[in-house]
Amino acid sequence: MDKKILESIEIRQGDITKLEVDAIVNAANKSLLGGGGVDGAIHRAAGPELLTECRSIGGCPTGEARITRGYNLPARYVIHTVGPVYSGRPQDSRLLTQCYLNSLRLASDHNLTSVAFPAISCGVYGYPIDEACKIAIDTTCNFLKAGSSLKKVIFILFSSENYNTYMDYLKSM
Repeated sequence: MDKKILESIEIRQGDITKLEVDAIVNAANKSLLGGGGVDGAIHRAAGPELLTECRSIGGCPTGEARITRGYNLPARYVIHTVGPVYSGRPQDSRLLTQCYLNSLRLASDHNLTSVAFPAISCGVYGYPIDEACKIAIDTTCNFLKAGSSLKKVIFILFSSENYNTYMDYLKSM
């Protein structure tokens, strides 16, 4: 893997709502109206204006992405993407790939230089972290190789176990 591409990717452990980046990605549900996990945390930190804007969007299908302002977050924007509920079927990986790809495209279309992702679909949606990690990093590397406004892509993991999974995979490249 190209060293310049790998230097654009950063793995961190912590709270995505505290990151000062152009955009954070929300692992949303189809309604975009908030929920549990990272989705609820982002909505709480952004404030009620985020919910108002999300209502006006009218939802988002699995694999697609929508962008809103960040409101009270340090991030200027929130990119909402709906990951698949893990079923073990081939479409799971295709849909998860689309989540990352469509989020990266939205960031690039808005000329953003930094974006942060949580582990999409790895909470209550049950996606195995080792498989999801490979999809996240491989999709991002391929996207960055093609050229974009993005200079930094951060994967921010809540648990040390997930952080270690991402670090191990990145080091193996």
